[in-house]
Amino acid sequence: MSLESTTYVLRGARPLGGDAADVVLRDGVIAEITAAGTADTTGAEVVDAAGQVLLPGLVDLHTHLREPGREDAETVASGTRAAAAGGFTAVHAMANTSPVADTAGVVEQVYRLGQEAGWADVHPVGAVTVGLDGERLAELGAMADSAAHVRVFSDDGRCVADPVLMRRALEYVKAFDGVVAQHAQEPRLTEGAQMNEGIVSAEIGLTGWPAVAEEAIIARDVLLAEHVGSRLHVCHLSTAGSVEIVRWAKSRGIDVTAEVTPHHLILTDDLARSYDPTFKVNPPLRTAADVEAVREGLADGTIDIVATDHAPHSREDKDCEWGAAAFGMTGLETALSVVQETMVDTGRLTWSDVARVLSAAPARIGRVDTGPAAQGRPVAVGEPANLTLVDPAARRTVDGGTQVTASGNTPFRGRELPGQVRATFLRGRATVLDGTPVVAGEAVR
Repeated sequence: MSLESTTYVLRGARPLGGDAADVVLRDGVIAEITAAGTADTTGAEVVDAAGQVLLPGLVDLHTHLREPGREDAETVASGTRAAAAGGFTAVHAMANTSPVADTAGVVEQVYRLGQEAGWADVHPVGAVTVGLDGERLAELGAMADSAAHVRVFSDDGRCVADPVLMRRALEYVKAFDGVVAQHAQEPRLTEGAQMNEGIVSAEIGLTGWPAVAEEAIIARDVLLAEHVGSRLHVCHLSTAGSVEIVRWAKSRGIDVTAEVTPHHLILTDDLARSYDPTFKVNPPLRTAADVEAVREGLADGTIDIVATDHAPHSREDKDCEWGAAAFGMTGLETALSVVQETMVDTGRLTWSDVARVLSAAPARIGRVDTGPAAQGRPVAVGEPANLTLVDPAARRTVDGGTQVTASGNTPFRGRELPGQVRATFLRGRATVLDGTPVVAGEAVR
């Protein structure tokens, strides 16, 4: 991808949904913010941003890029291109690759693949345990000291179920200000589970996945984090009970953060009645009451961020009967639209709040908010020009076959969603213009 510097004038953009302004991007930073229509456009490329909301580039703390090992589902290049199309300028790549990202060598490979692709910054997440097997700690210190500078560690896809091992991991990462991101799933309570345990699972005959399996691990881990004085992050929180536990933990001053996925903000377990494996996900889609609880938790700050849990799969892994299908759904290209529909258009969050939950807070939790490649920074003069322009008035119908990701397992296929990312800039370089990813100034078709 071209690294040539271009000066852009974003004419009439609305920073964080506020008043219209001209925003000038030059030499990788925000050079000026002036009244709309007043910026000098000499030698600059003008982007008509009238009516469009300008946000800091989005940061995803929970992305599956599949490379190395499952390039049939996604690659670092295709996944980060999808990220750019969704307004993201940085993603944290989960460790459940093949081989597992449990050594300095593997995380550095993923990191460098991200640099070569150039669509978004890629920050590898290191495995907590060797091979994700939950038996002994991985090389946490070596990954932290590597070129990838890993600060987030997770066995996502599997729970660190052993409390002694979890305690050791929490203690270990304190040395370099790391965080353990827990996939909260008590394995003994979810053996053979296929969907949320409740009325729908009983009616359609699929093995239920009880909410307590998530809540019990979160309760245990916040107490462990308090005991050792470490940071804990809860991945893809999905139940009303989990929200209450995190709320209680924060009231005690425990250093815990939590994320919710876009799909858990909008979809319910009733969709399993179709037996369409597109809707099979871990943790499972929950009840309408749980959806309401996670929305409220995001609105009041109990839940810190929205993270996509973008989980692409090959056609063979999803185009089969429910029981044999893989868990997971894509989300990078639809996340911002879902947040707009569920939280902004309902009045629960402002666009400034969106910048917090989709950019500033995930960058802070992942420790990528400082340094020469800082993400999640304010929309202000002198800050890195990692930016996203979204048209909130646009409407679009999701077509899984035309999305940028290499996989088509979106749960929103055929659904109309609000908002459309019109442009994305990574340190002042356009990765998306007019809603289309670009390479060296040319649109990718």
